[in-house]
Amino acid sequence: MSLTTDAGPDGRPRCRWCLSTAQYLAYHDQEWGFPVADDRRLFEKLSLEAFQSGLSWRTILEKRENFRAAFDGFDFARMARYTERDVARLLADAGIVRHRGKIEAVIHNAARAVELVQAEGSLAAFLWRFEEPADEDPPMRATSPQSVALARELKRRGWKFVGPTTAYAFMQSMGLVNDHAPACTIRAAVTAARQRFKVPQ
Repeated sequence: MSLTTDAGPDGRPRCRWCLSTAQYLAYHDQEWGFPVADDRRLFEKLSLEAFQSGLSWRTILEKRENFRAAFDGFDFARMARYTERDVARLLADAGIVRHRGKIEAVIHNAARAVELVQAEGSLAAFLWRFEEPADEDPPMRATSPQSVALARELKRRGWKFVGPTTAYAFMQSMGLVNDHAPACTIRAAVTAARQRFKVPQ
C-alpha cells in the first residue's frame, strides 16, 4: 500500500499526516527526512523518541524547546554527568514530560552515547550504517529490517527505550530513510539532499 497525500495550504500535495497542524506542516517541510550528521541532533532525536513512547509526536514537538533547555541542548557528554539532583530538577520541570523512567533512561543513554563515540568516532558514523536504500514507492510500515538491527545493536550496547519502532521513527526523521509519499512535494528535495549528503565515516 502506497503512502498517501492531500493538498496542503498552498495546494501542493503533502504527506497526509502533516496536515493536521501548522507545527506538523513546518516540521514536515523543513526537517522530516532531511539527512542529519550532527551528533547532538541525532542524540536529541533518539531521546525525544524515547519520551514520545505512549504519547503523540505533537506533544513532544510542542515541548521540544523546553526539552532542549532542560537537557542542556542534549549535550550528551554533559548529560552523562547528571546526578540524582538533576533527575529531581527534571521531574519538577512542568515544561517537559515528567516520567522518571524516561528521564533516567535518557541520562543513561547519554553515557552510552559517550561510550559509542569513543568506540566508533561519532554517533553519526555508527547510526548511518543503518541507512535504508532508496525506494521510489516506500511501503506503509512501522519498522524495517534496518530498524530492527539498529535497535538490537543499541540494546546490546546498553541503550534503553530504543525498540525497532522507535528506531524506525528516528530513521525517518533524521534522513536515514525517505518515507515521504511518492506524490509529496517535499520528497524530491529530500531525495536531492540525500544524494548530496556525505555519509559520515
